[in-house]
Amino acid sequence: MTGRSELRALTGMRGIAAWFVVLYHIRLSIAGVPPFWLAVLAKGYLAVDFFFLLSGFVLWLSWSDRLRTGGFAAVPGFLWRRLARIWPLHVFMLGCAVALAVVLAKVGKHDATDYPFADLPLHLLLLQNWGFTTHLAWNDPSWSISTEWAAYLAFPLLALAIDWRRMPTVIVVAAIVALLALLHLAMAGAPTLGTDIWTFGLRRCLLEFTVGTAICALWLRFRDMPGRAIRVSAGLAVAVVGALAAGAAETLVVPGALAAALLCLALTSDWRGNPLSGRPLHALGELSYATYLGHFLLFVVFKLALVSDARSISPALIALYLALVLVSSLVLYRFVERPAQAWMNRLATRWRAGSGRQASVSSASAS
Repeated sequence: MTGRSELRALTGMRGIAAWFVVLYHIRLSIAGVPPFWLAVLAKGYLAVDFFFLLSGFVLWLSWSDRLRTGGFAAVPGFLWRRLARIWPLHVFMLGCAVALAVVLAKVGKHDATDYPFADLPLHLLLLQNWGFTTHLAWNDPSWSISTEWAAYLAFPLLALAIDWRRMPTVIVVAAIVALLALLHLAMAGAPTLGTDIWTFGLRRCLLEFTVGTAICALWLRFRDMPGRAIRVSAGLAVAVVGALAAGAAETLVVPGALAAALLCLALTSDWRGNPLSGRPLHALGELSYATYLGHFLLFVVFKLALVSDARSISPALIALYLALVLVSSLVLYRFVERPAQAWMNRLATRWRAGSGRQASVSSASAS
C-alpha cells in the first residue's frame, strides 16, 4: 500500500512478521536460547499466514474497484504489476542460489536435494509450490511467493465475481467463517499450518488470501465508526488464542485469530502514537520483502564462512548476522527490488503507449 491508501501500521506489522520468519529459521542455531523463547520462535512460520491475509487485504483495497471498472481488459495490467512486484527479486535471489550451488559443486559439497538443477524451470516460473515437488529447495522462503502468484492469477476472477460491499455484514462474516473451516478441512488433519508446505501451502495461501479480501471489506465498512468493531475483533483474537492454548487445532483457530488481529490492526492504524506506524517499523515494513527473500541464503553463506558449529552459534555472531540481514535488505530493496519493479512497469507503459499509437495509425488508415 502506498500513497493515500497506505495503512502504515500494517506496513510496520509486515516488517515485524518478516523478522519473525528470520528468527524462526535461525532459532535452532542460537546458543543458549531459553526453552520458552525457543517455543515462541518455533511458531515463526505463522507470520507467513499473516502475509497471505494481508496480501488479500491490500489487493482488495487497491485493485478490486479498478478490476470491476475495467473488466477483463484491466487484468493484464494488474498481473504485470504484480509480477513486477515479486518476480525480479525472486529471480535475483534464485541466481544467487545457483551461484552458490555451482561453488559448492566445485568444492565437492553440492546437495542435489537443496539445489536440484532439474527443478530450476519451476522456480523460475513461480510454479515450485503448485504440487510439482515434494520438498523445499533453492531459496526456501520463495515457496510462498509461488503460491502468492497463484492467488494473483485467481484474484481478478474473485474481484469480478464477488463484491463484498453489496453483501450484508452477517454474510461477509459467515463467508469468512466458512473459508476458515474449509482451510481446516483442506489441511487434512495436519498438526500445524507449517506441515508439508509442498502439499498444503497452495491451499493455505489461496484460502487465507480470500479471507483477507473479506477482512478488507469489513474494514471499509467500519473504518469511520471503528469502536465496536475494534472491541469485537480484539476480543475474538484473544478468545481464539485461548482456544489454542486449551488444545484446539492450530489449523482451525490460528487463521481466525490472525484474521481478527488484522482487522483490529487496520482499524487502529490511524491512532496517534501507534508504534507500528512510526518511522522505524514502517521502514522495516518497506524492506520486508527483501528481508524475507534474502535472509535464508545469507544464513547459509554466513554459516559456511564463519560458523564452526551450526547448532550453537554465539550471540555475538548472531548479532552480526542480523545486522547483515538488515544491511542486505536495504541493498536489495534500493538496488534490485525497486529499480527492477520500476523498469518492468515502464516497459508496460511503453507497450501501452505503442499499442495506442498503432491503433490510431490503423484507424486513420482504415478511414
